[in-house]
Amino acid sequence: MLAKTMQEFQSEVLRQLQFQPFPQKNYILYTNPKHPEHGFFIKYSHKDYYEFGIADYTIPKDFKISFYNTNKMMRFGTVYAGETKFYLDDNPVSSFTPSSFFVVEQSLRGQQEWKRGQHYHGAEITIHEKYFKEVIQPNYPDCIHIEDILVNHTYRYLPLDIVTIIQQLQSLSQKNMLTPIYLESKLLECIAVLGNEVSKETENAFTNQLQFREICIGNHRRIRLTSYDIRAIQKAHDILTEAATNPPTIAALSKMVILNEQKLKAGFLLLYHMTIGEYATSLRMTMAANLLSTTDLSVEEIAKQVGYHYCGNFAKSFKKVYGKTPLQFRKGSLS
Repeated sequence: MLAKTMQEFQSEVLRQLQFQPFPQKNYILYTNPKHPEHGFFIKYSHKDYYEFGIADYTIPKDFKISFYNTNKMMRFGTVYAGETKFYLDDNPVSSFTPSSFFVVEQSLRGQQEWKRGQHYHGAEITIHEKYFKEVIQPNYPDCIHIEDILVNHTYRYLPLDIVTIIQQLQSLSQKNMLTPIYLESKLLECIAVLGNEVSKETENAFTNQLQFREICIGNHRRIRLTSYDIRAIQKAHDILTEAATNPPTIAALSKMVILNEQKLKAGFLLLYHMTIGEYATSLRMTMAANLLSTTDLSVEEIAKQVGYHYCGNFAKSFKKVYGKTPLQFRKGSLS
């Protein structure tokens, strides 16, 4: 089939998953009572304005869906597990996880495929153009507009404040305490954070992923990134994302993508607004925060799962990112 709206696309995915809807007070739970091991999808929504979805499911069979949606929407979230392959205009694009993402989409044409046995776990917020036009622009004219963001360019970045908000929403949902007014307040906060990120300076995490220009290496040396360099840096980003719990050294990464270390480090900072080390740490901390919020694993077990041999080093890194110790973070997410 050809899905022409997000609703058609989502409905077909749920049909292929063999999920049935079970309306709750503030959301709809989609699952298969005969096969609970297949997982679930939870959807909070304000029709035509926004949706918040939490997915944790395993694909029961191979399937593909073609899509062409002319509507404009902003999507962002965090994926903790799973890999999706897209074909956009006959060009394959693989999205590796775990990672955060941000994109404004319109008139994308292509196909997405899923493979039997793949496990997906993540949370995503979708805000439609109608919400910006009818709610944001009339009431907050100085806020970011959906037109301010380049269309159909996926950014592999989210401000830490938004990552934390998404984790808070998941935690409240797990306790059946996420209300519509609280959800909308947090969506407005996300929009405000994005607006600050874009407007605080001309060079920011989003524009720096687009402006492939000269970079400075050392104090005086300036070089221009080529299209080959950009692809190599993007490949390095994908390798780091896929090997989040055991990232390669910069020297090894340089050899894997065939790009010298200086250019790799400087180019990565330009494209992704963080160093290679900061990105590798952010992936581990995102995974750790999710485990702290959704499991009863000890801090020591979580440290090992995200690739730390010493719990003390893990706790120090976690506090540097979130401003709290792992136990303080867990207590806060459960309160």
